[in-house]
Amino acid sequence: MTIQQLHYIISVADYQHFGQAAKACNITQSTLSVMIQKLESEFDVIIFDRKKQPIEPTPLGQKLIDQARVILYHTSQFEELVKDEKNKECGNIRLGIIPTVAPYILPDLFKQLKIEVPRLSLEVSEMTTARLLHKLERAEIDMGLLATPLNHPDLLEIPLYYEKFYAYVSPSHPLYKEKSISSVDFTDGEMWVLKEGHCLRDQVLNFCSRSSEYLNMYEAGSIDTLIRIVDANGGYTIIPELHIHLFNEEQKKHIRPLHNPTHVREISLIVRNDYVKERLLNVLVEQVKNIIPSTMIDERLKKFAVRL
Repeated sequence: MTIQQLHYIISVADYQHFGQAAKACNITQSTLSVMIQKLESEFDVIIFDRKKQPIEPTPLGQKLIDQARVILYHTSQFEELVKDEKNKECGNIRLGIIPTVAPYILPDLFKQLKIEVPRLSLEVSEMTTARLLHKLERAEIDMGLLATPLNHPDLLEIPLYYEKFYAYVSPSHPLYKEKSISSVDFTDGEMWVLKEGHCLRDQVLNFCSRSSEYLNMYEAGSIDTLIRIVDANGGYTIIPELHIHLFNEEQKKHIRPLHNPTHVREISLIVRNDYVKERLLNVLVEQVKNIIPSTMIDERLKKFAVRL
């Protein structure tokens, strides 16, 4: 068994096609097939059901592919330790980020990394919390940026910042006249929320549920869509603090703080417990700290670097 053979079976699993996998691996299809057959013969197993189209792993094959991903993940960790000694300014990070955080972080993050750490490669994918955790568990990404706490036994949470929630209220709604709004006021069924699968939706429903057993709510796919719906149809929605910076002056007039209590979400960087790329982790943390207002940054990060 070789590391390259593990790459090959993962590629076939990802593309579900030997020809496309071979092209991605920059080898011929015949070479790819021979190498996978040698691996199967070595362990006397069948990894792929070649009768199915598209190609599918056998049940045992899927387990082996999942383990291959973890092995390659640890191989990259090994390589990273060497790079850390030889070169402090290069590396690769595969980052998963939830959609309700991405708009406030990614534009400046890409810009800063290009200037400050030009030899760092950052691959970013937006995804729901559930999918992000699934990919972390399978070592398909290195880090996640999302709302916490998760209390996952196999993941390390590094709190980065805390942001308040605010209400965005249409001038046609009675709550518009209020200087601040309590969650007990959310009882009339005119709240617009994100569709199921967004952690922000769950957080909003958690602090609204105390005031009403049932709210007649409508769902949208993004915060920007929620804002446009409120502007066009009335009612109100709940937004995270950093979204306010994206508003024009007229829209800022529609913002109302929440009280009794003030609701806050924690945003953290999470990695597997066996993650070892401390250098790259701190590079990313420092860049995020430069993007987020200092008043929101976790107090420990203001004083200390992250230690794994």
